[in-house]
Amino acid sequence: MSSPLSPAQANHTFQWPRGADILAGLSVAGILLPEAVAYATIAGLAPIHALIAGLIGLLVYTVIGSCRQAIVSPTSSAAAIFASAAVINVDMGFALVMVTGVLFVIAAWLKGGFIGSFISRPVMLGFAWSLALTIMLKQVPHLLGLDVHAQHFFPLLGQIIEHFNQVHLPSASLGLGCFITWLALKHLNRRWLPPSLVVLMGGTLVASWLHLADAGVKVVGWIPLTGLGLHLPQLQLGQWLQVIQLAPAMLLIIFAESWESVRLLAAHSNQPINANRELAALGGANLLCGAAGALPVGAGYSACNASLSAGATGRWAAVATAVALAGLLIFGRHALASLPIPVLAAVVTGILAHHFWPSELIQGTRLGGDAWVGWACVAAVLLFGVMFGMVASVGLSLILALYRFSKPLLSELGHIADSRDYVDIKQHPEAQRVADVLIVRPEEPLFFANAEQIFDQIRKLALDRQVHRVIISMEACDDLDATTLYALQNFITALHQAHISLWLARLKDRPRTALTRINLDAQHLQLDWSWSVADAVAASQRPLGT
Repeated sequence: MSSPLSPAQANHTFQWPRGADILAGLSVAGILLPEAVAYATIAGLAPIHALIAGLIGLLVYTVIGSCRQAIVSPTSSAAAIFASAAVINVDMGFALVMVTGVLFVIAAWLKGGFIGSFISRPVMLGFAWSLALTIMLKQVPHLLGLDVHAQHFFPLLGQIIEHFNQVHLPSASLGLGCFITWLALKHLNRRWLPPSLVVLMGGTLVASWLHLADAGVKVVGWIPLTGLGLHLPQLQLGQWLQVIQLAPAMLLIIFAESWESVRLLAAHSNQPINANRELAALGGANLLCGAAGALPVGAGYSACNASLSAGATGRWAAVATAVALAGLLIFGRHALASLPIPVLAAVVTGILAHHFWPSELIQGTRLGGDAWVGWACVAAVLLFGVMFGMVASVGLSLILALYRFSKPLLSELGHIADSRDYVDIKQHPEAQRVADVLIVRPEEPLFFANAEQIFDQIRKLALDRQVHRVIISMEACDDLDATTLYALQNFITALHQAHISLWLARLKDRPRTALTRINLDAQHLQLDWSWSVADAVAASQRPLGT
């Protein structure tokens, strides 16, 4: 009798397609199609660029990705970032997607799955809300038939107000009517009635029936399939350097958004996921998208949630979605060509309408702490544009992380009577200091940004207490970089000159190996270590030199 497969084995074992997954895939295609077409308008490209991106994302992720239900396709945030890069040159947008894909692959090779944690939640919430607000405002001219072209939020708002008397009534009537219909259908919350697809089809039929194109309502237009294929964007060296500078920020934004969506799916279906495989899948997909002239892709929350709600249980749902999109590219281009632009704008606005009120951002502000950085990101995006806001958001997260690590807490430890336990004296008043011994514990890993400060604090504390032995509990340290080793060597020298001995307790294997690279014997210095604080204290009770 064969043993049952573990979740990890089941995740990688080939399974034949199930009817439920095929139906779920077709249902997801009905949601993904209008979203992809709408996101193409955000990026300022023809829908084919979004549909090709959807095909690449779905198929590449199916082969490489670690989550069975995840859907990798164009997202509103990635499309907006692309649009900001493509303002100067559309090839810069494709180059940014390609370079971002290369960085994803490098990060996967270096096992850098932890990088998603460097975007704090307040920063992500602030960036997402201001981005949604910007995208919605940019749909207003399409909804109302206005001819305004400002890129940043407040100049665009000013132009809309200034030209409001030039609203094109047929476009505004169609666009606002479709938007209200979208909201009503969404309120009904019927799984079999996807509002975006219904509004696209219904709006196109109404526009055709009333001959609104003859009245000046703009349509998508014919989508040729010529020129498709892989190619390297033609840019000057300075433009490539600019793209390379922006790509790390785009990587962090896409991965943070995608990783959050994938984790929600994994938690719901109790399946294992692998951050490094997610990096590789997103890298391969975006690398191909950039080379194929397509939009960037990620695991957006709406598409992933649609897959889960449709009942997808395996990878065949994504394959079925890809087949449906391919069929549309081949057989449905006439229908896409007649899509009215106001209808597309109504769908985009409807999709993002739930972001209009920043409830999560306000809730985060009530929690205090670093919640203020979310509003700083909002200000950066609204005042200076999406591209600057993206870089500022990522930069703020990284600066906050480095600031926190550079100023770690240092706890002094005391002994709990009748035990081998040593705990923080401030948190446990019953703990007693050991005579003539200073016992401390850094609460963050020691690395190049904080090592000198921590050792200097310990030295000053030891001199103030006039102790002859210092014990440092090192359980927070997984490794010691070169800067930390130099700082430690100087610290031992300073203690030696003050006639103070040093013990390192709870020292892990990798830091202990790193310490062998310090040649203390040549300097007539001594460093002792032990597996526990209690052992170090027991050793410290022996007279010096024994």
